[in-house]
Amino acid sequence: MNTTYSENIHHWGRIWCSLALLMFMLFPAAVSIYYRAWPNGLLLLQGLAGVAPIYWTVGIIEAFTFAPMLGSGGSYLGFVTGNLSNLKVPCALNAMEIAGVKPGTEKGELISTVAIAVSSFVTTAIIFLGVLLLAQLQPILESELLAPAFANILPSLFGALGVVFISKNWKIAVAPILFMLVLFILVPSLATSVSILVPVGALIALAVARVLYKRGYLEN
Repeated sequence: MNTTYSENIHHWGRIWCSLALLMFMLFPAAVSIYYRAWPNGLLLLQGLAGVAPIYWTVGIIEAFTFAPMLGSGGSYLGFVTGNLSNLKVPCALNAMEIAGVKPGTEKGELISTVAIAVSSFVTTAIIFLGVLLLAQLQPILESELLAPAFANILPSLFGALGVVFISKNWKIAVAPILFMLVLFILVPSLATSVSILVPVGALIALAVARVLYKRGYLEN
């Protein structure tokens, strides 16, 4: 890929990620200053001790898992705007699938970046409209008729993506799928730790792919 393009992506990506982190920290600080209400330091550390390690672990895992899929531009944009697992990654993968390009390629990175950017604009617009029309939409969104649909949004989204990718490499996909099904059936509480288990499934898929390739069951 063009060196200038890559350098610009990393240059501006680092700047915007740093600014985003600064804004995340400045908002609670500004609220505390305005209302003259500061949290107790010891209680704050105690609260962070229970949740921060989990989020740090998930963040590191997502960076190593999603960055190769999204490319540098898509990764910077996706991590700043957030909601990667549920929205940005499926949008990027679906866009690359439609465009007929592969992750990790120059075209794949460009398509991924554009898809995540459009997804961010659409998400922001929908949230903005939702806030404005919340009072009018609340009775509809909370209706019993739509409750089953909202409960199955993520399964339907990832199910549709799964059909596409599993059908292409079903020999590789069988092992991690069976492993995760058995694991979640035996330990249902792990359903809340999906982000941590994504790399586990990836490692299983890589191991199975290597074994199948060595035995001649996979093509080059």
